[in-house]
Amino acid sequence: MFDGLWRGADDAAVVAGIEEAARAEAAAAARRLSAIAELVSRHADGPTHHAHWSCDNWDAIAAEVAAAQNISHTMASGQMYLAVALRDRLPKVAALFAEGSISTRLATTIVWHTDLITDPDTMRLVDTALAEEARRFGPLSGAKSAFAIDAIVDRHDPEAVRRTRAGARGRDVVIGPDDDGTGTTSLWGSLLSNDAAVLDRRLSQMAHQVCDADPRTIAQRRADALGTLAAGGEQLVCSCGTPDCPASADTDPRATAVVVHVVAEASALTARPDPLTSGEPDRRPITRDTPLSEALAPDPDPEPAAVRLPSARIVGGATLPAPLLAELITGGAAVKPVRHPRDSPPEPGYRPSAQLQRFIRCRDLTCRFPSCDRPAEFCDIDHTVPYPLGLTHPSNLKCLCRKHHLLKTFWSGPDGWRDRQHPDGTITWISPSGRTYITRPGSRLLFPALCLPTGELPSAPTAERPSGLRGIMMPTRRRTREQDRAYRIDAERALNAGRAAERNKPPPF
Repeated sequence: MFDGLWRGADDAAVVAGIEEAARAEAAAAARRLSAIAELVSRHADGPTHHAHWSCDNWDAIAAEVAAAQNISHTMASGQMYLAVALRDRLPKVAALFAEGSISTRLATTIVWHTDLITDPDTMRLVDTALAEEARRFGPLSGAKSAFAIDAIVDRHDPEAVRRTRAGARGRDVVIGPDDDGTGTTSLWGSLLSNDAAVLDRRLSQMAHQVCDADPRTIAQRRADALGTLAAGGEQLVCSCGTPDCPASADTDPRATAVVVHVVAEASALTARPDPLTSGEPDRRPITRDTPLSEALAPDPDPEPAAVRLPSARIVGGATLPAPLLAELITGGAAVKPVRHPRDSPPEPGYRPSAQLQRFIRCRDLTCRFPSCDRPAEFCDIDHTVPYPLGLTHPSNLKCLCRKHHLLKTFWSGPDGWRDRQHPDGTITWISPSGRTYITRPGSRLLFPALCLPTGELPSAPTAERPSGLRGIMMPTRRRTREQDRAYRIDAERALNAGRAAERNKPPPF
């Protein structure tokens, strides 16, 4: 497709193709959201007591939306809210979206900036005004589009405009989920300005605590200093390797303060730290006689290691190359073996032993529900066939995050989620709508030895469908989801009430 689709077409035809595809993409996104809105409308209403459940009707719908698109539960919930808002609050904007006249980004921005409007008549006026103006927002940047939308909202309902306080309340630090196999992870976020100044100064101070022989650059030291602070340390350990260095330490605080589980093959433990992960690469000498083409050419990469050892894996996280694993072990990280249970008999009792739990978490690495990547160390150990009908055995145990554990427990049965586990750890899920999803252990590609079959179990007798009284075991929330949303909207509008009252005062005489 990419090789010959536009061969022979002039630039005008290519640009027209871009515009047509953008409209088709927006229209397809609108159709997807309309289907999500329909699913919500069919199943959002349930028994009254379900609204107070920690895993309520909304979560049950979000699980199916997430599985259908292979996205996270949180992202699915956000799409559900966007879909319902476009259908119920902004039908004229939704019509533009359906014909591809506005993008998904603009539709999302409009929904967010009109979220605080509570009066239905005002909402209809704003929807009409935005539908008339939205076609002109396309060439604007995100910030300018938001400003234009706020101007329309402010004209009709001043208390509904998002204010600067939202920026302070929205501060957050995000650890990126992306993993490129280099052993590094992106980090971004927003802090209060005074906290940012303190952190910046503290990182600079720690970066200069080491001796001059430390091979790391200032930028690398600042990054490592942040890890030291996170582990509770106050001084950056020097990497010069000199025994009598005043900034050296027997143990790196990052290796002992917080437990991070890493899965690795035994052969990876023999790796040596890579000296080229810190500092600047050696530059080729350039003299007066060096040709210009050679002087401008990039420096060649160093020769790869003669033996390439397998990488390790942070449980539920990123890949860790063997040399970086070696640095952790050198810094004092503990090494514990994980043994495959093979044909071991079931364990007595409900709670698996520490050794069996360690194996299950290392085998699964993440929650085993479709599209969920919650790290296994923060998950529950679930019996696929509920105990005591189901045995405490690796062929009947898997990791489920608390949300999906509750979903599987309380939203199961013939009309809910059903799961079946195979001896190699593969799970077959059937959704309430009858769709089938298969999830395999996260270690299947990296550590296939952990996914060897653990033995067939005898078929358990069919369990009786739980009675309605079983719902008393579900954790509950103080306010329903709708009550919580109304509370947050009222609080946000109250912040803006003073400004609106001041603006509406009659002019002084």
